[in-house]
Amino acid sequence: MDPSDSPRASSSSSLSPPRSYLIFMQIMSKRRTWVCLFVAVYAILLSSSWNFLSSVLNWYELQYTSSPSPSRLPAVYASVVLGAVFGAMSMVAAAAVAVPAVMVIWISVVVLLAFFGKSRRVLVVEARKITREVFGFVFKVLLKEGNAVAAICAVLGYFILIRKDFHSI
Repeated sequence: MDPSDSPRASSSSSLSPPRSYLIFMQIMSKRRTWVCLFVAVYAILLSSSWNFLSSVLNWYELQYTSSPSPSRLPAVYASVVLGAVFGAMSMVAAAAVAVPAVMVIWISVVVLLAFFGKSRRVLVVEARKITREVFGFVFKVLLKEGNAVAAICAVLGYFILIRKDFHSI
């Protein structure tokens, strides 16, 4: 009798994942794959923000050169938009770094709770509570950091735009 003809062998082969899934998991388990994905996402993010920055500066130049008496209102608007863009980018960058660290901390806390003899039901309740607290704290920190970067970039952008001479472009 062939071992592959037994019912046990046929049930294990029907439960095995497809080959494409195994290849995908093998590729995604490599550190260089994640580094490449990280670099690709940030390259796309920087490229799109650079294009947005260029369009805001072109809009400001158009407003500055088209009006007979230059107003400071377009500079305020442009600096607020630039500050918001850089604040959002800093929040995304900080989140990309914080999420893996938060996951390691969360897993460590849940494992420690399990080692202290907590039942599964209590462990699930505690893990949900910890998850809510950790993500709330991380969100508050990201929001504060993003707002600080946005404010600094907006103020610096305003002074740079006021002093900028667009005739040299």
